[in-house]
Amino acid sequence: MLANISNVLRACAPRNGAAAVMSARTYADFTTQATFEVKKCDLHKLDEAPATQVVMTRDEGLQYYRTMQTIRRMELKADQLYKQKIIRGFCHLYDGQEACAVGIEASINLSDHLITAYRAHGYTYTRGGTVKEIMAELTGRRGGIAKGKGGSMHMYVKHFYGGNGIVGAQVPLGAGVALACKHQGKNQLCVCLYGDGAANQGQIFETYNMAALWKLPLIFICENNRYGMGTSVERAAASTDYFKRGEFIPGLRVDGMDVLCVREATRFAADHCRSGKAGAGREFNGLGDCLVKIFRSDGLKGLYQGFNVSVQGIIIYRAAYFGIYDTAKGMLPDAKNTSILVSWMIAQSVTAVAGLTSYPFDTVRRRMMMQSGRKGADIMYSGTIDCWRKIARDEGGKAFFKGAWSNVLRGMGGAFVLVLYDELKKVM
Repeated sequence: MLANISNVLRACAPRNGAAAVMSARTYADFTTQATFEVKKCDLHKLDEAPATQVVMTRDEGLQYYRTMQTIRRMELKADQLYKQKIIRGFCHLYDGQEACAVGIEASINLSDHLITAYRAHGYTYTRGGTVKEIMAELTGRRGGIAKGKGGSMHMYVKHFYGGNGIVGAQVPLGAGVALACKHQGKNQLCVCLYGDGAANQGQIFETYNMAALWKLPLIFICENNRYGMGTSVERAAASTDYFKRGEFIPGLRVDGMDVLCVREATRFAADHCRSGKAGAGREFNGLGDCLVKIFRSDGLKGLYQGFNVSVQGIIIYRAAYFGIYDTAKGMLPDAKNTSILVSWMIAQSVTAVAGLTSYPFDTVRRRMMMQSGRKGADIMYSGTIDCWRKIARDEGGKAFFKGAWSNVLRGMGGAFVLVLYDELKKVM
């Protein structure tokens, strides 16, 4: 019977099927990246949204798939061992939610912090634990990640604080971790996860208030799997729009089954936190409102935050801008009769060099300006020298040049100023 079915299927198959498969395999083997359209997020108190056109490299795709597949296989085996009574006590599995853990980890740093509820196996793995350590912990072995004493709900690695058994109790702890991040000033953040069942806990609403009031670098993530201890969300919550629960905290509703959608949304939230806007919506409603608020908060001094380093940057930029241009023009055989096109090409190169040379000063200037309105422990830099030192120490030299090329492209129009300056000199 099976032989007859096989013959029928073979006869129905198209002749070029193998070629099509080979073509697909060839493309997958050699392409380095691909662009994908992801679902648009629903927004709360936000004017901008995460990207919907996203790029994923081949290496990233393989890594995401490998990690999700490892978590799935690990959880299926844990499920089997639990039914065989080799794993005893509680065993809260994470299979089906792998895209959340992998997408979140893809958009934050290992130096950032994460705390979750009792469904913690997947995050223990993505934070640096091994399958062997997790399985040993589940089975109560000394080789477990908590020496076999924590079990399913209490696993820890560096910058990962569990695995917490009490529903919703980890959320205030996450606020404490975020407060530490803020005071240490290392540009770190904390991701705090909870489920739809915990979303109705009063302590979570209290934490929303603290996070917004103190502007903590804290990302709240509700993993809504639609059931809390067997009770559907519709029966447990008057409103299932969990992304709006923070009220005064901006929110996103994200497709948790799409690893790229989760990645982009978390990256968007992380950038929001690191920019100093955590816990707040739009801060200023125009130039006048901005000036008034800064003046009321910091006085006249606040309006000139970063002024010294700004002047230094302008001097360097203008010196390179005009000095290099005149020097380059002087090296031409007939500088006075140079065509406008050649002058423009030289000017474009000079603009790029001048922009890159002075950009570190612009970075420090922006950091100093962002401190306007901050008080006490919120002030990250005591002065421009302290700002230079902390950026170099905590973020490395590359941090001074983040966004430099965009700045160069923006300044390309300035090349016409140099050409016009040159033409005016000829007339005069």
